[in-house]
Amino acid sequence: MTTDTVDTGKRRTLTLATSAVAAVGAGFVAVPFVASWAPSERAKTAGAPVEVDISKLDEGRLMTVEWRGKPVWIVKRSNKTLEDLKTLDDSLRDAASEKDQQPEYAKNPVRSRKPEVLVLVGICTHLGCSPTFRPDLAAADLGADWKGGFFCPCHGSKFDLAGRVYSGVPAPTNLEVPPHYYLSDNVILVGEDGSAA
Repeated sequence: MTTDTVDTGKRRTLTLATSAVAAVGAGFVAVPFVASWAPSERAKTAGAPVEVDISKLDEGRLMTVEWRGKPVWIVKRSNKTLEDLKTLDDSLRDAASEKDQQPEYAKNPVRSRKPEVLVLVGICTHLGCSPTFRPDLAAADLGADWKGGFFCPCHGSKFDLAGRVYSGVPAPTNLEVPPHYYLSDNVILVGEDGSAA
């Protein structure tokens, strides 16, 4: 004698238990997959703002920090350098920094928040080489009228000590001024504009 009765309560319990186990399993599979979409700690750090202490930066010297995988140069300029910048306008392609490549606070003759401190991305705007810092005056290989600046050895582009490009060289625009602001007199935060001027 066979019974054709089905225990629907037991079937429902087994169906719910199987569904719950499947949902938990799907969660274990989905969590690492979704987590892989988030940027890594290394990527977060690479794009994060960089705090730079310039208290030990001497006049006429350059220091380099890295932000977003790019070299950022910080130069402490002398009063003479600032005076020399005023004499170069006729030799430059964009002396007034009118091209839209830098923050508003860099659209001035010295291209900086504080005249004595220059902050630039150290990558040539021609093909991405890294220019060399050439603070020497009247360098034999750069001409008697050279007042210091940056020279790109890849294709000969020249920039003054405000990062402004000379006329007649391959680089089309001035060196980029990254977003930055001062946390104090001697500490710059590169990578954010902030509200301090």
